[in-house]
Amino acid sequence: MVKHVDKVVKVTNSGGMSEFVFFAAWIGAVVYFVEQASGFWGVIVGFLKACVWPAYVVHHVLGLLHL
Repeated sequence: MVKHVDKVVKVTNSGGMSEFVFFAAWIGAVVYFVEQASGFWGVIVGFLKACVWPAYVVHHVLGLLHL
């Protein structure tokens, strides 16, 4: 006789306050870029810009630090 045991593992990921700050900054970037958009494709480009703006910030900060 085979006995089946079902085990449930609950995995939680808690980034804390830093995840909230990054999410709030992303929402702010979406609002900023979409407000400047004109037309449907402008909104799409604004959304994409909001997704990649941290890369531009890091690039410019490293450039200012001459790294």
